[in-house]
Amino acid sequence: MSALGKVVRSGARRRRVQTLVIGLATMMAVAASVLGGSLLVVSGAPFDDAFAQQHGAHLSVQFDAGKVSAGQLSKSKDTEGVSSAVGPFRTATVTPRSDGAGPGWPMTVVGRGDPGQDVDEVALLDGRWPTHSGEIVLSANSSLFPTIGMKLAFPDLSGVPTSTVVGVARSVTQTADAWVVPSQMPALTAPGSGGYQMLYRFTDAGTAAQITAGGKAVTESLPPGTAVGEQSWLTVKKTAQRDTALYVPFLVAFGALGLVMSVLIVGNVVASAVGTGTRRIGILKAVGFTPAQVVRAYVGQALIPAAVGTALGVLAGHLLAVPVLAETEEVYGTSSLAIAPWVDLAVIAGVLCLVAATAWASAWRAGRLRTVDALAVGRTASAGRGRWAARLAGRLPLPQPVALGLARPFARPARALAMGTAILFGAIAVTFTVGMGASLGQVMKAKAHDAADVVVPAPLPDFGPQGPDPEQQSKADPAALAAAIEAAAGTGKYYSAATVRATVSGLTGTIDVIAFTGDASWGGYTMVSGRWIDKPGEAVVPTPFLAATGTGIGDTVTLNGLAEPVTVRIVGEILDPRNDGMQVFTDASTLTAAQPDLTETSHHIAVTSGTDVTGYVDALNKDLAPLGATARAGGLDAGSDMVVTLNALSVILTLMLVAVAALGVLNGVLLDTRERVREIGVHKALGMTPRQTIAMVITSVVVTGLVAGTLGVPLGVALHGWVIPAMGDSVGLRLPGSVIAVYHGAELLPLALGGLLIATLGALLPAGWAARARTATALRTE
Repeated sequence: MSALGKVVRSGARRRRVQTLVIGLATMMAVAASVLGGSLLVVSGAPFDDAFAQQHGAHLSVQFDAGKVSAGQLSKSKDTEGVSSAVGPFRTATVTPRSDGAGPGWPMTVVGRGDPGQDVDEVALLDGRWPTHSGEIVLSANSSLFPTIGMKLAFPDLSGVPTSTVVGVARSVTQTADAWVVPSQMPALTAPGSGGYQMLYRFTDAGTAAQITAGGKAVTESLPPGTAVGEQSWLTVKKTAQRDTALYVPFLVAFGALGLVMSVLIVGNVVASAVGTGTRRIGILKAVGFTPAQVVRAYVGQALIPAAVGTALGVLAGHLLAVPVLAETEEVYGTSSLAIAPWVDLAVIAGVLCLVAATAWASAWRAGRLRTVDALAVGRTASAGRGRWAARLAGRLPLPQPVALGLARPFARPARALAMGTAILFGAIAVTFTVGMGASLGQVMKAKAHDAADVVVPAPLPDFGPQGPDPEQQSKADPAALAAAIEAAAGTGKYYSAATVRATVSGLTGTIDVIAFTGDASWGGYTMVSGRWIDKPGEAVVPTPFLAATGTGIGDTVTLNGLAEPVTVRIVGEILDPRNDGMQVFTDASTLTAAQPDLTETSHHIAVTSGTDVTGYVDALNKDLAPLGATARAGGLDAGSDMVVTLNALSVILTLMLVAVAALGVLNGVLLDTRERVREIGVHKALGMTPRQTIAMVITSVVVTGLVAGTLGVPLGVALHGWVIPAMGDSVGLRLPGSVIAVYHGAELLPLALGGLLIATLGALLPAGWAARARTATALRTE
């Protein structure tokens, strides 16, 4: 082993605390960076690959067949800016029933002679493409469970046509729920209904503005009102990336905190090692080490723990990615996703280069020291600094050990600043994590709508042979349930909510239409903008619905797939992440003609003041038993695996940051205590007890901890105010003020004291060491 290698290893072993601090700081930064970078890549890779391979449609537009002809639509292919287009394809909204199952959900079927090639090439996953009438291909994303050979009947259509499932396919831009040959479309289209679908690719389609401009161009020459719905590929991509994109802003924040803290920790540790090892540096130069070798020695002492921390951080990043990537693997039916090797390499190289550069800058002073000057310097710190602070503290009505501790940061301002910065980042992380937990709780509260004291859940829907036997499944009469609830003693206000499935022109798949009987505005529905419904024909919808349909408050949408089309006007935007935000909330009378039989109905009750909820539920259940329903206390379940994962990740990363901050304090206090060992011996010789010694050492970090904690709270609140809206935007949600403004005055003081707690935890070990040191040994130390 070379002499330089021996010096490096000896220094790393001798400074065990500093080595641990660098390793842990690096591990935290690398883990967050690997996880965040990988999710950023993985979130878009499956969709981008499939979109390029299948020549996905940049825009799919649904047209009213009664207002425009196929010939007119074909001419839109020549519009300037359109690179390629296919269609028009006939479309219809049908409600199939499969193999004797109960009533099905509506779906969009398209007449298409082949899977296509130029635009929206439909990928066959199983089976084959239909070749004649009576055959159908189901989308893998269909509400039905696609099975080859399954029989589908359409009882709402004339002649009750039937089809056999011959294939399962996937359109990357989700242009249909099912496909049939064009000759079958007349049998699947009810009189006076149906439409045309056109699929376009544009020369420029990278932004929402370009897609909007392309949509206006292709419809400009057509009669007004012919386009009844459209869907952008950007909306589909955002939905596909939703599960992983949610984590990226949050991980970027923690990764940035970790990287900055790593730089500060490494710089402080190396600078401290140089400052306390001046005499050792002189000895190394005296025995023949060049200035460059001295600098490399200190850089190497930083790189050894950094390399170990980097390896552990990569492993931790991979392990933390497992629950997140598991949610993405089935988006396109792809093989198991894995972290890209180049992400690991980029993070490893970047972090190690950053550590090396920081250590080199801090160690450069060691290389410039003259050998004679270095040999002449002892370990005792200069006694001149901070005298004014010591005199001022001595005049305060405080015990002498406390006064000595309070004055200590002013004797070593650079070291106190380094410790304070570490505490600051720990306080920021704690404040942010507390706020994020509260914000996610508000989102889950809005999702659950749990304002009701008592709920009578809706009966489970019938999903066919795999579900419950329809004859054994009790379907309670909603009107009879409402009468029993109204007659029950203790009932305050209540409403019922019925769910039906419908489709919207231009979108594939079904949406949930929730129809209320009674005033549901008190039920925990969180408004983002606009107002709540107050008459039939009005609706409120979540933000993703507005984005997917390209509508806003004041616009109208038509709900298809019911007994007749229903047009509603959007009057409000609501926060509700269920069903990917594809929901419409309206008054039950809006659906009276189109869906008179609302069976999937739940009832929500607020009891009068002073009523015992448990007793009310027991009494109500006696009245509901003959009706085949059961009431229970509390609102709907608000559980979410994603929220659990987010909270767990934030707690783990925050604990790592706090541990790094506490170790940074420990390193600084340990160096300070070793420098003052003779001074401490003098104090002990004059009568200072071990308890007073501990008080002096801990008090030396009190001012630093309080100042850092006080500064960390507003910075943590500011970080929360940036990250949470970014997380909402990544999943297509606009978050109201109630989700952002979650900090209250009573919570901020304990959070500010968190900096003092971190400082105290870091100072405990050096304080104990100083208290146990023997007076004679301390006095002999130079």
